[in-house]
Amino acid sequence: MPAADSISRPNAVVIGAGMGGLGAAIRLAAKGCNVIVIESADLPGGKARARPTAAGPAAMGPTVLTLRAELDELFHLCGTTTEAEVAVIRLARLARHWWPDSGPLDLFPDREANIEAVRAFAGAREAQGFAAFDTATRALYDAFETPVMRAPEPDLAAIARATLRRPALWSALLPGMTLDRWLKRHFRDPRLRQLFGRYATYVGGRPGHTPAVLALVWQAEAKGVWAARDGIQSVAAALARAAERLGVRFHFATTARRIVRQSGRVSLVETDQGHHPADLVIFNGDPRALAEGHLGEAAQTALPRALGKPSLSAYVWSFAAAPSGPLAQDLIHHNLFFTADPQAEFGPIGRGRMPESPTLYLNAQDRALDPPPPLERFQIILNGPADAASPPDEDQTCHTRTFPPLARMGLTFAPDPDGLTRPSDLALRFAGSKGAIYGPSPEGVLATFRRPVARTGLPGLYLAGGAVHPGAGVPMALLSARQAAQQALMDLTSATPSPRTAMPGGMSTAFPKTGPRPSR
Repeated sequence: MPAADSISRPNAVVIGAGMGGLGAAIRLAAKGCNVIVIESADLPGGKARARPTAAGPAAMGPTVLTLRAELDELFHLCGTTTEAEVAVIRLARLARHWWPDSGPLDLFPDREANIEAVRAFAGAREAQGFAAFDTATRALYDAFETPVMRAPEPDLAAIARATLRRPALWSALLPGMTLDRWLKRHFRDPRLRQLFGRYATYVGGRPGHTPAVLALVWQAEAKGVWAARDGIQSVAAALARAAERLGVRFHFATTARRIVRQSGRVSLVETDQGHHPADLVIFNGDPRALAEGHLGEAAQTALPRALGKPSLSAYVWSFAAAPSGPLAQDLIHHNLFFTADPQAEFGPIGRGRMPESPTLYLNAQDRALDPPPPLERFQIILNGPADAASPPDEDQTCHTRTFPPLARMGLTFAPDPDGLTRPSDLALRFAGSKGAIYGPSPEGVLATFRRPVARTGLPGLYLAGGAVHPGAGVPMALLSARQAAQQALMDLTSATPSPRTAMPGGMSTAFPKTGPRPSR
């Protein structure tokens, strides 16, 4: 039973312990709510997951942190610091890039260092092009940060005012101006267009179909990148521990079944192990799961907007191995091996198939350590389509399109890597996602403005996570948590007080399976 002085405090139920759910739970608890988090998995993190290997947990999801101030603030709300709770390392190099016949090209969290790196790699004209690109994307970031990323929903009037004050932004906002087309205004070297076009995939789009304004993603990375010594899943675990000390109660291995509406607003969350009264509910999952009825009829009609097509998915290898070959000693934490033919990557993806010649992202998780151990943890990602049928030879085809190209470039692994996660696996694990990693697709002129926002059509129900505004990725999920908690508390304080109707067995109880023990 809760303490007597907590009965009058608002009851908040958070469904999902991904980054958005953890952030929302901490913010609500810090404002005095009784917070319960329902999570179907055994551990927190959502898509920030890991696979056990002989070298330790190898990441299956995000691998680095950007815009770290959002994370720092959450730990501060819990009365601690990021450094006290989790080992994070600022990377001296943002990423290292190879092409079949050239490279590497390193990028840094320093403008002048990047200009010099591009000059040495591609010449003086391309260095000037990079400088212009960096200036333009910085202006885009500054113009969009407040009215888009930090607003409850995109503020079109504020965006218009910002662009009127900065006519240099207009070229990136023209209708039909894709990222790929816009990059041709800055770079002649196709390798550099390929590199900076890659940021479209960071939010689940293809460079030739994603609006040019999303070039601003580069600036989020240019401000600094941090690696977690034990992987991003360790950051999620640290947030959960800090949240528990703040009073948040976690119920892992527990599935939310239905959000109950009473008197026109949420009143209860039913799970497979009991139920919890709720003055407010924050759903940290793919909004499409609500629209498909996974949480009952009341939640099914709560979304006022069409959700659009899903974003890109990915094939993800997570494994432990000893690397060898000419490039083995040159790996850093963040590596990209580009295909020589982008059309052989994005063309098949657009047709719903595995890429024929993919660009490969390789996370050498232990290169943040000095020196790395003999058996290292790796993650390799190749983009793929969501909601696609799985061919019978999918695993072997994926292996053939991943490891022989790396071997030709000078990198092999022993033992032979296993541990493949497919788009179909993601579709099964994350309800409503259709296998997409980043929620709704960012492709299309108005895609940014059509993402679901925190407040839904059902009073008391809010959304948080990378599938809702302001977008995909760990920092955006944490920003969405801020918006969800703020909107929920604002609505709660403005609602007309009314006596709560008693529900049979409605008090939250400590379940024998999960309640009395600390979360893992």
